Amino acid sequence: MQLHEPRSANLGKRRKVRVGRGPGSGIGKTSGRGLEGATSRSGWAMKVTYEGGQMPLFRRLPKRGFVNGAFKTVYAVVNVGALSIYPAGSTVGRKELEEKGLLKLDKNTPIKVLGGGELSVALTVQASHFSKSAEAKIEKAGGKTEWLNGKPKKAAPNFAAIGKAKSLEKAIAEAKTQKVAKPVKGAKEKAAKPAAAPKPEGGAKPEEKK
Repeated sequence: MQLHEPRSANLGKRRKVRVGRGPGSGIGKTSGRGLEGATSRSGWAMKVTYEGGQMPLFRRLPKRGFVNGAFKTVYAVVNVGALSIYPAGSTVGRKELEEKGLLKLDKNTPIKVLGGGELSVALTVQASHFSKSAEAKIEKAGGKTEWLNGKPKKAAPNFAAIGKAKSLEKAIAEAKTQKVAKPVKGAKEKAAKPAAAPKPEGGAKPEEKK
């Protein structure tokens, strides 16, 4: 900085540099953007993964298996024991939880109540999801739960699997009812021998074939 550069007491307000005003200004031809290329164009923005043209790290690393991170539902978790600070008979929803600082995620994040701790106050708790233990403890304390998106329905039974199981049970029962003769150990089936020719009377030998 030179003595003639500051023009007022407020040094934060500097005169805007006018680029492209001839080679005498020092930044005339290329306006301080260097030579040709992507960085000299307007609207250019370097990606976070850009590494100067070499293969980025996320492409060099091996990838195996399936990752469910993009489809995972993230909940703002609140334990039942933390709800004891509210007076009996009150309704506890997102607004009440934010006022007490019990929610630490984004406002659009769904709320899930878990069964950690004990609850001795009857409350009406509003949340997107409840664990079974949390729902049981709230009802045991005399309160009730209100599902914001509706209580999830039970999964439909797999009728195909039920039919296969019933047919298998039926086949086993039929096999047990049938009486199958068990073979005697050590006994061998004797082959049927041909009947012997009758002997001639008087002890005479049969005529030999010529």
